[in-house]
Amino acid sequence: MRYTELAFTGPATFFKAPYRPLTEPWQAEVGLLGLPYDFAVGYRPGARFAPNALREASGRYAPGPEGWFDLETETYRLQGVHLVDAGDVDPAQLEYHETFRRITEAARALRGRVKLPVFVGGDHSVTYPVLRAYDDLEELHIVQLDAHLDFSDSRNATRFSNSSPFRRAVEDVPGLKQITVVGLRGLRTNPEAYQAAKNRGHTLITARTVRENLHGVLERLPKGQRVYISFDADVLDPSILPGTSSPEVEGLSYTQAMAVVRQTVTQNQLVGFDLVELAPNLDPGGLSALVGARLLAEVLACWAG
Repeated sequence: MRYTELAFTGPATFFKAPYRPLTEPWQAEVGLLGLPYDFAVGYRPGARFAPNALREASGRYAPGPEGWFDLETETYRLQGVHLVDAGDVDPAQLEYHETFRRITEAARALRGRVKLPVFVGGDHSVTYPVLRAYDDLEELHIVQLDAHLDFSDSRNATRFSNSSPFRRAVEDVPGLKQITVVGLRGLRTNPEAYQAAKNRGHTLITARTVRENLHGVLERLPKGQRVYISFDADVLDPSILPGTSSPEVEGLSYTQAMAVVRQTVTQNQLVGFDLVELAPNLDPGGLSALVGARLLAEVLACWAG
């Protein structure tokens, strides 16, 4: 398989991989699925535009048949790994129940075709219906990189917003045993959500703890488990990734965030990954989309070994 050489030529797909909708029969190592839904966002909208923005930006990282050459190890990364762009789930706009049903159905279908499903949101509410597609696993652990808990029972009488995906998930996904949240910070933490997460036994790690003792944080990550990683763009400092709905100062560096991701992937079985809350319309310079695309590329390379 050969990809178009120039990033800005040809159809925009994730990493210039072939487009294969879930209505067609196919198998691959990795499938990427767009979830362009942001009707549950609590502040600034725009995450619905992230899948296509990341498709365009990821053209810069199209691996080609030989993969990427890593100058530090002098090896090729992602060589021979078959990637597929599975398109988008078409949201039902304000009918969130129908949108979530479609997302769960598509996530189940994608899981049946690939070794690693990758979901590109969208606001963080989409993680809940994705996780419903993992209800067949007896045990599932989540590593959530996020400035916020997203564990509120409700916000302004809304129970299915981007503030609540993990609260709903622990209610509906029987095998979801443990959640480790890395990067927490800010002045607007919901005390009820914080206490509920602590009572359930979640591991809660602040951004300050990461800055002061990254090695200790890496030691607290799951080991030998089936792990789903949910990466909220706002875990990164807004100087690195400004295009997000609810940015928080003093976030993680790219190096710190990738250290957490890399450690999680290397010592566990990665069963899914999502990138959410990237709002490209809030960053006219396009830096956020390029950082997001680089993140996706490194996750794939880390997973492939």
